[in-house]
Amino acid sequence: MNKIQEFNDLHTSEEILFLGNAWDLLSALALEKAGFKAIGTTSWGIANTLGFSDGELIDFEQHVSIIRTIAEHVQIPVSADIEAGYGKDVATIVEHVLRTADVGVAGINIEDSLKQQKGLREVRVHSNLLSKIRAALDVHGFKDFFINARTDTFLQIEAPLSETIERAKAYVESGANGIFVPGLKNDEEIRKVVYHIHAPLNVLSLPGLTNVRQLQQLGVKRFSFGNAFSDKIIVALQKNAEQLINLRDTSHLYDDFANPELDEYEL
Repeated sequence: MNKIQEFNDLHTSEEILFLGNAWDLLSALALEKAGFKAIGTTSWGIANTLGFSDGELIDFEQHVSIIRTIAEHVQIPVSADIEAGYGKDVATIVEHVLRTADVGVAGINIEDSLKQQKGLREVRVHSNLLSKIRAALDVHGFKDFFINARTDTFLQIEAPLSETIERAKAYVESGANGIFVPGLKNDEEIRKVVYHIHAPLNVLSLPGLTNVRQLQQLGVKRFSFGNAFSDKIIVALQKNAEQLINLRDTSHLYDDFANPELDEYEL
């Protein structure tokens, strides 16, 4: 079984897909070793480690090279977060999707947010884009490549439920394999989205929306934590650095090792 099929199967099993979000090779390897069955890259985390804010501010070549490094060194499927496609026209976005598929990932996240201004692409425009992406992937040998269509309705508009369902249905009809709705957190609204769309629903971890088993009971098929893990690691890194300079002591660096051997720390 190839990784694309493996990744698809993870969305249809009885158990929810708990996706680990990585931002570099080290984090990806740690997630794989911990037992995650698949990895999704986090564009926020990648941008942050390079000194940028999220929002397609880094060069696409730089972004896809990090995705390639991750995909080439882990044995589990990888889904790439490519934001809105890193392009202003359909042809460029389709090309970027194909180049991302070429590095060995099993799927992508692609969103309907505008990057140069606040707002969402029109449903018709984004649906057309998804159709072109699906057709190009199929023609170039990436049949069943997983398109996770992210809609930012809950992040950008008021009373977003009905538009979320409308967009989700249109995106699935246009070739999306799954629907990602960051910001969706109310149990009843989650149930309604699950009921109305005939595709796996992905939701994003938020304060108060954290329990994998509870989400599985609501019908969610995929749960990811986005940049929350990378943010946590960055805070820990800063705290440890401050502790080193404030205490002038390195002993806390060895607290997690029960029986450290000297050669483990030699450079």
